[in-house]
Amino acid sequence: MKLNTNSNLYTFIYSAVMVIIVAVLLAVVSQALAPKQQANILLDKQKQILGALKVDYSAGNPAEIYMVLVNDTLTYGDKEVYVANLNGETKYILPLSGKGLWGGIGGYLALDADKNTIYGVNFNHESETPGLGAKIVELPFREQFEGKHIRNAANEVVSVAVLKAGKHAEGQEQVDAISGATITSSGVSTMLEVNLAEYEEFLKVESNEGKEEDHVESEN
Repeated sequence: MKLNTNSNLYTFIYSAVMVIIVAVLLAVVSQALAPKQQANILLDKQKQILGALKVDYSAGNPAEIYMVLVNDTLTYGDKEVYVANLNGETKYILPLSGKGLWGGIGGYLALDADKNTIYGVNFNHESETPGLGAKIVELPFREQFEGKHIRNAANEVVSVAVLKAGKHAEGQEQVDAISGATITSSGVSTMLEVNLAEYEEFLKVESNEGKEEDHVESEN
């Protein structure tokens, strides 16, 4: 039986066959590229964590540098905490995720061994405005967080507020928001508050134990 190439049936069969062929080809290509894609995702993650640790990897292999410095990963519920040894000092790196003006924002927060003092931060974004909200990735904004504390005098995790110059947060340390990027800055502030709250017990327990040990030592 010969199909009429001008018939609707022929058009339908031809289209169906082409769709199947294209789908199979895309599936094969996707599967072939999957390992490379996953490797790129992992490398980007490693670079971001090194950025939070303020490590310059431009002259070396970031994956190798990461493997040397980050020596443990703790599981906390459904989240992870990365543990690094930097110049003989322990650093805890927490992943962050939130929402900016136009899309998702995220990054990593590195804390000193006291789980209170911010050592460094590294932010990223999907689609914030260049020259405005996109400045969250730049050093002048990120460096403001260094040395700030995420807990208050009562040992409560309160995060660090991101506020316009001249405004003040009650019971929190703060940094200046990006001028002209109020919503993105607020997104960073909310992201820090929400994410740190999820790690509250992890951030408090060992710190309290350390304080108790210090207290015992001081009594002896």
